[in-house]
Amino acid sequence: MHTIVQQQARPFLKWAGGKGQLLTQIEQYLPKELTLTSKIKKYFEPFLGGGALFFWLSNRFDFEKSYLYEINPEIVMCYKTIQSDVPKLIKKLKELETQYLSFSETKREAFFYDLRDEYNAYLNRKIKNHFVPRSALLIFLNKTCFNGLYRVNSKGEFNVPFGRYKNPTICDEDNLWAVHEALQRAEIIEDDFAQCLKHIDDESFVYFDPPYRPISSTASFNSYSKNIFDDAEQLRLKETFNEINNKEGLAMLSNSDPKNIDPEDHFFDNLYHDYRIERLNATRMINCNADKRGDIKEILVMNY
Repeated sequence: MHTIVQQQARPFLKWAGGKGQLLTQIEQYLPKELTLTSKIKKYFEPFLGGGALFFWLSNRFDFEKSYLYEINPEIVMCYKTIQSDVPKLIKKLKELETQYLSFSETKREAFFYDLRDEYNAYLNRKIKNHFVPRSALLIFLNKTCFNGLYRVNSKGEFNVPFGRYKNPTICDEDNLWAVHEALQRAEIIEDDFAQCLKHIDDESFVYFDPPYRPISSTASFNSYSKNIFDDAEQLRLKETFNEINNKEGLAMLSNSDPKNIDPEDHFFDNLYHDYRIERLNATRMINCNADKRGDIKEILVMNY
C-alpha cells in the first residue's frame, strides 16, 4: 500500500510546447468566475497533451467534472492507465528504471532501441490491450528519448532517437499517485476537439492548447499524431471557439505568435479580432540549434 504524499500533481510526460513555463503568466488571465466566484463547475481541455494547466488548476480548484480530450490514442491509454491501474504501472516502471540505470551508456542506448521496437510492435499489431506494459514503455521512451518528444512517422511508429541523459527519473512514484488522484473526477476521451461542445454550458471553462502553427518552416511539432493540424484546422478551431462563446462558456486559447518571424503576419490577430488577445513571454526550449533557443512571444486569446 502506498502512503499518499500530499504533493501537487504535475505532468508525467515531457511535452513539446508544454505550458509549465507559462503558468504564472496564464494565471493572471484566468477568468474571475473561476478565481473569485464558484460559478465554474466544469473544466475542459480539448488538446490534453502533457496536461500542465489541468494539473495546475486541479491543485487549486475543485471542479465537479473535468473533460479531457486527446486525439492520440496512446496518450489517452496512458492517462487511463494512471487513472485506474497506477500500482501495476509503477511496478513496471520501477523495473525498467532499475534495469536502465544499471547499464553503461552503450548498453542504455541498445536497451532504448530494443524497447522502442517493442513499443512499435504493439502499435503495428494494433493490439488494444496490454495497457500497463504499453503505458510503461511510452513513459520510459518519453523520459529517455531525445528532448522528450512524442513524434511518429507516416506509418504511425514512434521514431524519436535516444537521448543521452545521465540520470533520468523514469518512475516518479509520488507524482504518479498525485496524477491518479487528480484524474478521479475526470473523463478522458479519445476524440476531436470539437466534441467538447456536447457538454459546454455557462458554468464551463475551456482551455485550448492546440498543435502550434509553426513559427518557421522547421519548427513544426504537429507530428505527435498522424493527424495534420494545418491552417484549415486552425479555422475550424476558431468556429468551435465561437460556439463556446455562443453557449456562454468561457474559453482561453494558446498558440505561437507568427510575428516572431514575420511582423506582418497577422494570421491570429485577424482570425480572433473579435476577442481579447494578449502576448506572453516564452522560451523556445526545443531546437536542434542551441543558438535558436531563446525568448519568443506566444499569444493568448480569451472570450472574456
